[in-house]
Amino acid sequence: MTATTPIWGKLADLFDQKVLTQTALSIFALGSLIAGFSTSMEMLIGARVIQGLGIGGLTALVQVVIASMVPPRERGRYAGYMGSVFAVATVSGPLVGGLVVDTLGWRWCFWVSLPFAVAAWFLLQATLKLPARPRKDVTIDYVGSLLLMAGVSLLLVWVSLAGNQFDWGSTTSFVLLGASVLVLSVATYWEAKVAVDPVIPLRLFRDRTTTLATLASITVGVAMFGSGVYLSQYFQLARGMSPTKAGLMSICMVAGTLVAGILSGKLISDTGKWKRYLVGGSVLVMVGLGLLGTIDRETDLVVVGLFMAVLGIGVGAIQQNLVLAVQNNTAFADMGAASALVAFFRSIGGSAGVAALGAVVAHQVSDSVTAGLARLGIALTGSGDSHSVPKLDELPAPVRLLFENAYGDAIATVFALTVPFALFSFVCILFIKEVPLRRTVQRSDELKVAAAEPSVPVAKS
Repeated sequence: MTATTPIWGKLADLFDQKVLTQTALSIFALGSLIAGFSTSMEMLIGARVIQGLGIGGLTALVQVVIASMVPPRERGRYAGYMGSVFAVATVSGPLVGGLVVDTLGWRWCFWVSLPFAVAAWFLLQATLKLPARPRKDVTIDYVGSLLLMAGVSLLLVWVSLAGNQFDWGSTTSFVLLGASVLVLSVATYWEAKVAVDPVIPLRLFRDRTTTLATLASITVGVAMFGSGVYLSQYFQLARGMSPTKAGLMSICMVAGTLVAGILSGKLISDTGKWKRYLVGGSVLVMVGLGLLGTIDRETDLVVVGLFMAVLGIGVGAIQQNLVLAVQNNTAFADMGAASALVAFFRSIGGSAGVAALGAVVAHQVSDSVTAGLARLGIALTGSGDSHSVPKLDELPAPVRLLFENAYGDAIATVFALTVPFALFSFVCILFIKEVPLRRTVQRSDELKVAAAEPSVPVAKS
């Protein structure tokens, strides 16, 4: 998903966006179908790769499609709707997944999305009418696409496996990191100096808003994806809840995200002011993460829910509005690449952040459990180790309490560690210059060019 998001965004600037969206949806549905029929872990991982290819497209294209139809001044409310749906789906995934696993089995976690995918495909076919786009020669940057995918994949493999499959300071770790840096450096040179029509046009970074919003979106990814993963682990492993009950606990964050996303989007469309919601949202993200950094296995669940609501409101206020700020400054011809750029770094933050924080959880739990078992006079034997996720209901009461305390403390540490990243995001947002939202899909300079060339269709709202 992460590696292909910018590629899909660039394709949206070159080809029919409706066809691309339906293609991405079809790829995701195919991956989901295969995943449900998996007979081995290798087959499941392969199916998840196919799903990721499709989701990378949907992540980028839904934003581009909206931008192609709605001018920025009116786009706030639509961005609120889209952002709320995206965030609610991300955070409520553990709820739906837990319920499906407990009732139908894990395979239905993949199959349950198929009816929605089919309905969405036909709904797009029947109703999506996009404005005509200026025709231009198409040059696909195959080399840049491959270099970008390879470099990002190496980076995510390193972050995901380091500290578990091999030590952070091992030769394998340095090889993966070095290879990633090398490939991404070559990709940057290629995009800047060689590519005729690069996947990520580096000229986009000349705009201060685009650069700062892109950097800020990294923290949004960590907050969104990290909260979904580690709060679910907290409720199951530190509080002993079933997957369904753990999912139900996400409602507080879902509600905060939903309300903040829709309300901020409407207010932006009504007033034309957007920066205040980004600043306020980033403050609430910092506060929410800091509060969640204080929890343990004994924290009152009502208090945990309030902390989650604070974080949800912050995420809802900034997640989609960062994209709006970038789109407002971007030429219509680069809308796909710019929109995907923000989504790309948000995914990088989510993917790399969750993986790196997972290593922190595993290390801290391992140390806590090992020390605790030693105090109880229990030694680890055989191939089992304290990195393994236990079945809590099968453990003796003292050992179960030990694991619950270890996971509660470790997951709180994870949230505390993300506060500095949230502070960095806040600083980036403070330096973003608020530009009035334009009332046309195209920028004024593009409209002048189009008016001078009557044969070129003008994208209207």
